[in-house]
Amino acid sequence: MPDTLTGCVENNLIELRRRFERDYTFILRTVRNQHDPEAVFHLAYCGGMIDNAIVDEYIIGPLVNSEAVDHKRPSALVEDVLLAHFPQMTSSFTDIEDSIAYGDTVVLLPGGMEAVVLSTQGFSLRGVSEPSSEKVLSGPREGFGESLLGNLTMLHRRFRTGNLKIENLMLGRRTRTRVALCYLDGIVKPELLADLKKRLETIDIDGVLDTNTINELIRDHRRSPFRSAGVTERPDVAAGKLMEGRIALIADGSPVVLTLPYIFVENFQSSEDYYVSYIHASFARLLRIAAFFITVITPALYICVVSGQYEILPGSMLLNMASEFQNTPFPAAFEAFFMLIVFDILRETGMRMPANGGQALSIVGALIIGQAAVEASIVSPQMIIVAALTGITGILVPKLDEACLILRFFYLACASLFGLFGLSAAVIVTVIHMDSLTSLGVKQIGGKGEDQKDALIRAPQWMLNTRPERLSGNRRRARRGSDA
Repeated sequence: MPDTLTGCVENNLIELRRRFERDYTFILRTVRNQHDPEAVFHLAYCGGMIDNAIVDEYIIGPLVNSEAVDHKRPSALVEDVLLAHFPQMTSSFTDIEDSIAYGDTVVLLPGGMEAVVLSTQGFSLRGVSEPSSEKVLSGPREGFGESLLGNLTMLHRRFRTGNLKIENLMLGRRTRTRVALCYLDGIVKPELLADLKKRLETIDIDGVLDTNTINELIRDHRRSPFRSAGVTERPDVAAGKLMEGRIALIADGSPVVLTLPYIFVENFQSSEDYYVSYIHASFARLLRIAAFFITVITPALYICVVSGQYEILPGSMLLNMASEFQNTPFPAAFEAFFMLIVFDILRETGMRMPANGGQALSIVGALIIGQAAVEASIVSPQMIIVAALTGITGILVPKLDEACLILRFFYLACASLFGLFGLSAAVIVTVIHMDSLTSLGVKQIGGKGEDQKDALIRAPQWMLNTRPERLSGNRRRARRGSDA
């Protein structure tokens, strides 16, 4: 059967029933105007997804009671009788099917050639709350939810201008997930926008349930442990990225928003950096950068020192460590692998358990296992300190969690097999890989001096008067006092 409505109402109803066969939530209801027996309308919707009050008061009531029903002119019916918001005319079965599944109500008009789609969503959604993964001490507390329209509303509240452009996409053959492509006209680079649209058009997959699926399909380096797209659940962060020239992707049903292009220094930035003084923000950012190097290189460097370069240690410390090593049956490399794996197991267990029990398990488990391992002479006390320092510093850079996990064991393996030479070679390979990273074709590392004002440190607001050249052609963001 063709995808368009036919002139036979019965055939249209048969096709709708076929498409929603074995779906007990699908409802077809016939409504007849009491003043005109020939004016017969058929309502199609999914029970539980509509607001019954809206359907009864603004759709069924007017169709039954109105004396001005001109069923020969559908446009007049929509304008004069139906009171629901945002009515849309359609003659496509595919559009009707999508609308019904999304919580809209479809009214099949007499004659069988057209239908009206009315927005009547009434399904329950999670309320606005602070994202648990991006909590801050100061700044806004609201976060994105699972409603696409609700998320777009949060962005609109921050941009009271028509420059905010929102383009609608459908991804997934089965799910037909609605995805919003958001950007600021006049700030975003047209070539970056065109590149992203081209990548999205190539997606051919059964379903898109979360933005991470989109991220994996459009990213530049699919096998790299480093991110190539920003991920946030905070509207203020998404708004800030848009003002720098980035593009935001919001998927219906997901609170996670993607921002592109992605710059490597964003791994060390926090939304709270812009709600505190630039001195505090710069110091915190430098701590995160130092934490990244400590968490990935400390275990490997420890193995290099105790295995071959022990002469750099003070004599008293070397004697204490030697006495401890005599009591442990395993080499230092095995101790390092063992303790890091145990720490990751405890961390994952704490994350998967309920909030109260998970925190207690992580802390108590680490203390008990660490103390027991030392008393049983399985590992040395120095290794406990190294593992604890590695795990704690890793928490400071959650955006690099995957990269830290892989680099930590990669460096440790190179140091265990080849010593300091292997560690040095591994670091050089990592630096070369990081220098080649791109996002939408934009290099993640580099940029001119003007772009470094919000990189390793955050400059004061009166100095942040330009956008990064890599992200936007419209660089002027603010005027200095002397330029006013």
